Amino acid sequence: MAEISETMGTESSPPEETTNEHSKSSNFDDKTMRKTKPGLKRLILTLTVLFSFLLGLPWLLKSIEIYRSPLPFRDIDSLATAIDSNPLVFPCRFHLVFVNFDHSSLVKPKVDNLGFLVSSYMSEYAVSNSYCGTCDGNYTVSVSLDTGDNCVEYEDADKRILWKCGALSEFNFDQNDEVFDEYLQDSVGGSKAYTVVVVNTDKGDRLRAVVGKYRHAWVVGRVGEMNLVAEMVAEMFLKVFVSGAKDEGSIQGEFMPVGADGKIVLSFNLLNADPRDWVYDWDFKEVDEKLLAPTLEALAPIANISVESQVLYHTPKSSYSYWDDEQESHIFSTKDLPFFVNSNEWHLDTSIAAGGRSKILQFVVYVPSANECPLRLQLPNGEISVTNGFISPTWGGVVVFNPPNCLENANGMHPLRRKLSSQELNQIFEVFMGQLRQLFGLKSTGFYKGSSGTSVLLASERGFTEWELDALARQHACYNLQQCGTTLGSLSRLVQSLPRMIIKDEIGKQVKFSLEAAKLAQHNASQGICDASAVSSRHARSLAEDAFFHPSVMSISYYSFEHMFAVYSPFFLPLSLHVILAVVREIKRYKQESRKYAAWEALRKQHSD
Repeated sequence: MAEISETMGTESSPPEETTNEHSKSSNFDDKTMRKTKPGLKRLILTLTVLFSFLLGLPWLLKSIEIYRSPLPFRDIDSLATAIDSNPLVFPCRFHLVFVNFDHSSLVKPKVDNLGFLVSSYMSEYAVSNSYCGTCDGNYTVSVSLDTGDNCVEYEDADKRILWKCGALSEFNFDQNDEVFDEYLQDSVGGSKAYTVVVVNTDKGDRLRAVVGKYRHAWVVGRVGEMNLVAEMVAEMFLKVFVSGAKDEGSIQGEFMPVGADGKIVLSFNLLNADPRDWVYDWDFKEVDEKLLAPTLEALAPIANISVESQVLYHTPKSSYSYWDDEQESHIFSTKDLPFFVNSNEWHLDTSIAAGGRSKILQFVVYVPSANECPLRLQLPNGEISVTNGFISPTWGGVVVFNPPNCLENANGMHPLRRKLSSQELNQIFEVFMGQLRQLFGLKSTGFYKGSSGTSVLLASERGFTEWELDALARQHACYNLQQCGTTLGSLSRLVQSLPRMIIKDEIGKQVKFSLEAAKLAQHNASQGICDASAVSSRHARSLAEDAFFHPSVMSISYYSFEHMFAVYSPFFLPLSLHVILAVVREIKRYKQESRKYAAWEALRKQHSD
C-alpha cells in the first residue's frame, strides 16, 4: 500500500518546466501578443509595387514631355525694341557741282554760302520727309565749283566723291537729255552719291531741271537768285532722290505687291472675250527675254520675281459699255472699273508658283468682242485714256486691246486668227511697265511737279532708274525689318504663353537665322548699302514668317498643364492612392505585429528569470 501511495503522490506533482509553461500559457493574450516573428513578405511585396510605380513615373513624364527648342527671347525683344525706338535710317551723300561760274571775289561768297542754304531748305523738307527708310538727318552735302581749270571745294566736302574738273567744258548742251545723261554718268563714275550739276548758261531765262536715270540730275539755264537754286536742289535731293518722287497718298509699304516670303509672281493673261469674232495669241517667250528680263534683274534685290502667262477664251467683262457717236467707240467709265473684272469667267488664279505667302499680280490684255469694239476708257475729266488701261492696287492691271479695223472685220464669216506683233507687244508692255511702277508707288509719268518747279524724269530701259531702285530698296528694307520684328515678337509671346507648345529645332534655326539676317540688314543700312540691306531684310522677314507659320505649330492644339492633369488623373490618381494606402496599411500592420511579438518575448524572459 505504501508503494502505491508513493507512486500516486509522485505522479500528481508536476515538474517545474511544466509549471512554467502552464503559467506562460495562462498569461498569453492573443490580442496583444504573438509567439512567432512577423514575416516581411507582404511588406516587401507592397513596397515593391510602390517602388515600381515611382520608378515608372519618370518614364511616364518622359513619354508626355513636350520638346521645346530654346529660342533667343532676349535677342528677339532687343531687336523689336531697337526697331521701334530707332527707325532704320540710311546715310546719304549729296554732291552739288557748279559749272561755268566765275571764281571771283563776288561769286565766291555766294557759292560758299550755297551749302548752308541747301542744308537749310533740306531741313525744312526733312520735317515732312522724316519716316523710316529715308536719310532723315543722316546726310552730308558737298559743294564744288568747277571753273574749268581747277575745282574748288567748300565746306565739308566729301573726299570720297570724285569730280573730274573741266569735264563739261567742251560739252554741247544743245544735245538731248539722253546723251548728256550718259556723258554725265561717265564723268561721275560709279559713285553712290547723289549729284546735282548746276550749269550756268546765257541761253534762256528759265532754269530747266532734269533727273537722269542714274544717281544725278542737272539744272541748266541762267542762274540768277541763289535761293531759288538752293530750294530746287534741296527738293531734288530729298523729294526726288530720297523719297522716289512719290506723290502724297501714293501706295505705302504695307500695300506693296511683295509677298511675306519676298516673292512676286507676275501672271500675264491674254483674254479673248469672244473667240467667234477673232482669236489672238502672242509669243510670250520673246516678251520675257527682251522686255521683262531687264526689269526682273533690276528688281531682284527687292523681290524674287517669277513670270508666267496664259491665253484664255470666252472671257467677257462684267461691266457694261455704251456707244458714243462722237468718239465712234464703245465707252466705259472709271465708275465701271470695280465691275470690269469678271471673277466668274476670268480663271486667272491658276498659278502653282504663287502658293503659300507669295504675292501674285495679274496683268490682263483684254480683247473685246465685235459687239463692243472699239472699247475705250473715259477718264473723269471726259477725255479718252491714252493707255486704255487701269490698275487695281495689290491686284494688278488691265489693258484693253482693240483689234485694228475691228468695225470692218466684225461681220466676217470666220473668226480672225492672228498673233500680236512685236510693235503691239511693245506698246502693251510699255503700259504694263507703267502700271507696275504705280503698283510699287512710283510715278508713271515723266514729270515731277514740286514747289520749286517741274522736273523732267528720264525713263530707264529697265523700267526703274537707279535712284528709284534705291528708294524702293530703302523703303522695303525698313518695312521688312518692322514686319520681322513684329512676327518674331508675336512668336515669342505665343511660345511663352503656351508651355505645352512644341518647338522643333527647325523653328529654332529659322528664328536664329532671321535674327542674323535682321542684324546684317541693319549693318548694311548703317553703311548705306541699300540693295544688300533690302536682300537681308527680305530674308529676315521670310524666315520669321516661316517660323511663325511652321506646320508643326499650326497643326496641333495645345493645352495647359491643368488640362493634362485632368486627363491623366482619373486613371493614375485612384491607382496611386490604392498603392499608397496599401503601403501605409502594411507598415502599420507590420509595426503592430512586431509589438505583439516583442510583448511575447518580454513575457518569456520574465518567466525564465
